[in-house]
Formats: sequence, C-alpha cells, structure tokens
Amino acid sequence: MLTNRPAGKSSVCWSFARLGAAIGLSATTLTSAYAGAGMLSCIGGPRSLNCAAQWGTSGDPHVRAVPGSLGEAEKVQAATRERRWLIHCHPVIERDAYGVARYYYAAPGCEYGVGTD
Repeated sequence: MLTNRPAGKSSVCWSFARLGAAIGLSATTLTSAYAGAGMLSCIGGPRSLNCAAQWGTSGDPHVRAVPGSLGEAEKVQAATRERRWLIHCHPVIERDAYGVARYYYAAPGCEYGVGTD
C-alpha cells in the first residue's frame, strides 16, 4: 500500500525550513523599516522548500532626484571651465565615410572629457 506520508526526518527538516523562513521574513521586515522595502516569498512541500527575497529602496523606482540649481558663483565657474575646454579641445563635427556625424578634437583626451582642469 502506497501513502503520501513523508518520513519523520523530512518533517524535522521542514520544521527547520519554516523556522528559517520565519527568521528571514523577520529580518527582511526589520531591515525594510530602515533601508527600504523588502519581500520574502516561500513555497514548498514536505521534502522541498524554495524561498526568494527582494528588497530595495522604498518609493517609486521611476522617480529620479534632480539636483538643485547652481548659484551665481557655480554658474560663472562652469562657464569659465567650458570656455577653457572649448579653446583647448576645439571640437569639430565632420562626417565619416558612412555619413555619420562624428566629433573630432584638436587635443588628445578631449573625447573623454579631459580638459585643462
């Protein structure tokens, strides 16, 4: 006669798995209060258990923080830096053999944003 009753050892392992899932869920809940949002999901049977956890910052993931506007001193400094870079690198747009517009620079390293700073 066949039965669908798990062995005694499996139920002990299952108890440990449930305990581990409970601890993990508690840890996720506690850390999510401080660091963001968390989720733990477990599924299993008498002889197997599979859990997945996800956590991240709370709030809308599609919202990006915008830096504040520059003050007058920062605007003057940025304009001066850009003017010095233009004089040093002298960027020119030319078409390559395939007709694609490419930037070419008078000084090496300018394509990486390296300037006279």
